[in-house]
Amino acid sequence: MMFELGDKKVGIIGLGSIVLEVARRLVGAFGCAVSYNTRSKKLFVSYPYYSNVVELATNSDVVVLCCPLNDQTRHIINREVMLALGKGGVIINVGRGDLIDEKELVKCLMEGGIGGVGLDVFESEPNVPLRVV
Repeated sequence: MMFELGDKKVGIIGLGSIVLEVARRLVGAFGCAVSYNTRSKKLFVSYPYYSNVVELATNSDVVVLCCPLNDQTRHIINREVMLALGKGGVIINVGRGDLIDEKELVKCLMEGGIGGVGLDVFESEPNVPLRVV
């Protein structure tokens, strides 16, 4: 499957200072429309804010995870979010492995519920499930 980033709608979960620079480049270099989700809306950010991750995924082609892992964010990407992203949607995780429910991720990938995934981390590293690779 060929995937091009240009002109895509990118939803970012977590928006720290480094990620703000990434967002700026997504807009400037690739023409992406960026929106975000954090615990609370950032007053100094002009990108559209979604307080609900399912709504963010529904309005995105790509979801990028850049948030910390805590009780509120463990498995923040669950089956409902994946299905809201849709068949052509892509998830990129550069945060922590436990942000994604890997069992549901594998099911969604096998069933064609999402288009693809880019993982920098896994739930139980260094033991990566064979169905994920």
